[in-house]
Amino acid sequence: MRHSTVYREEEEEEEEEASGGGIDFLFGSDWQCTYEQLNNLEFICMTDMHRYTARFVERHWQRSVCRMSSVAGKRRALPSAFPVLDLPLLPIHKHIYEANLRNSNAWCKKYTEFSEKVMEGGGERAIARHTQRNRKLLVRDRLRLLLDDEDFLELSPFAGLGLPYGDIPSAGTMTGIGRINGLWCVFVASDATVKGGTSYPITVKKNLRAQEIAIKNRLPCVYLVDSGGAFLPLQSEIFPDKNHGGRTFYNEAIMSAMKIPQVAVVCGSCTAGGAYIPTMAEEAVMVHRIGTIFLGGPPLVKAATGEEVTPEDLGGARLHAEVSGCVDHFAWEEKEAFDYTRNIISTLNFLLPEEEEETKKRNAEEPLHSLEELLGLAPKSYNYSLDVKMVVSRLVDGSRFLEFKARYGTSLVTGFAKIHGHLVGILANDGQLSYEAALKGSHFVQLCNQRDVPLLFLQNTAPTAALTLSTKQAEMNSNHLKAQGSMMSAVASASVPKITVVIGGCHGADSYAMCGRAFDPNFLFLWPNAKVSIAPPGHIGSLLPLNGEQEEEQKKQEEELNRRLVEESSAFFSSSRMWDDGVILPQNTRKVLRDVLDIIKQQRYQLSTETLQSIPLRM
Repeated sequence: MRHSTVYREEEEEEEEEASGGGIDFLFGSDWQCTYEQLNNLEFICMTDMHRYTARFVERHWQRSVCRMSSVAGKRRALPSAFPVLDLPLLPIHKHIYEANLRNSNAWCKKYTEFSEKVMEGGGERAIARHTQRNRKLLVRDRLRLLLDDEDFLELSPFAGLGLPYGDIPSAGTMTGIGRINGLWCVFVASDATVKGGTSYPITVKKNLRAQEIAIKNRLPCVYLVDSGGAFLPLQSEIFPDKNHGGRTFYNEAIMSAMKIPQVAVVCGSCTAGGAYIPTMAEEAVMVHRIGTIFLGGPPLVKAATGEEVTPEDLGGARLHAEVSGCVDHFAWEEKEAFDYTRNIISTLNFLLPEEEEETKKRNAEEPLHSLEELLGLAPKSYNYSLDVKMVVSRLVDGSRFLEFKARYGTSLVTGFAKIHGHLVGILANDGQLSYEAALKGSHFVQLCNQRDVPLLFLQNTAPTAALTLSTKQAEMNSNHLKAQGSMMSAVASASVPKITVVIGGCHGADSYAMCGRAFDPNFLFLWPNAKVSIAPPGHIGSLLPLNGEQEEEQKKQEEELNRRLVEESSAFFSSSRMWDDGVILPQNTRKVLRDVLDIIKQQRYQLSTETLQSIPLRM
């Protein structure tokens, strides 16, 4: 019976080819079918309806998509010969450059200290207990087995350091984006050496940000689950609100509806709310004698019923693979689990570009000047800022930059460039965002949105707005507000990908117009020297109301606020609270931007992004 069915299908295919490909005679051999055309096939008779079923149409639809994808893969970008920005360091820059370099080296030293602290995880004792007694792999060793290489983009590595409830290195979870079988995937990997894998408020925030990045950029998501559940003393900051723990499961459901693939690997405890992560993923892999899934563990069972049960019998890999069916793949050891995961990723419906194209991008023309010079161009403070075009020329391919409206609104530099072959529109602060500069920025953002060109914001905003000391100044400030509002609207409404790098200050309303965190960029990174606050230290006085009678008390208040601003405006304070996606070194910025642009572009290679419903054929 089975053989006859196969023969019948083969005969049908031969008939289709003989008749010019079935319904191809209606539209020609290169037809691209739409649902409207199908719905208008009123003249198809009953016998034809049985013959040309939804399966047949769907097969032709997929062939059409594949043909279009293969053609798109062979296309080439328009040639460009942008003018070269040859801006070497001159003797006149020496004093400022050296001061900036000393400041950058001090911050880079702090960056190294924080990195070493994060690499230690929960400390030597916790690592020994994790690897020897529990016989588990460390989180970075797991990622070595999962990812193609160690060249991945880690997100917010300093999250959780210096918080009111203590240090939680890397927020107890490692998130990032790496390649699996050549495909960029978000990973969310619990680190059970930190507080036993317990979830703190900052852990939840970091996990939600990873899911947000996966949703915004349509990236497959892999969860490596090894968590003991929520930290109960802080439950009021973990459970009740919209963007607390429950949002994780909501996001999983939304991602599934969006056809964003999700895979879970249970390589440790998966208790209480965490048990929903693997059960809501598309596919789940579980490791024998290491992974467990249950809402309440053995201690709760004993307290409730008096029954003693082992974790393996209550929710081990055998139980869930053979009895409950909660997991899809049983692995004897962790290496086998990650092999399963890599194989699952290889089944996803993506058509990646040829390797030659990728190699060409990675071997793009280097900037004229060394990336190390960016350390001396990272401003110590706003008054130590050099021409921002010097920064641009050290980030883009061949230092080539096509400036837009070069003679208008000069305190904002706008223009087109390529970074490892990716065309981007760049907006960079070069002074206070004036009325003209805001109008120019608004125009340029709309232009890039019209052309589907990603936007890169290099943010170094002025400390404070000009004071209103005259009628003329009040008029100028009013115009400035209107133009700035126009630019904010353009940035908020732009549907193209947006990347923000804070290279200096991030202060006041100018930071909103330059796509600060509140304006939802796809990625936001800080240089170590960056300052993030409503006003930088030393400038808070201009925001306080004048009171001549209590001058001494006001002075004390200003000193206290400035003292707090010194601490709270630092890039590391910001990053520890997840106000950004990580601190990056200036000399690594070009590489990070290359990876981010590759990641953003990948969604174009997914063949199926919408659920195909059954196609009605009206008679």
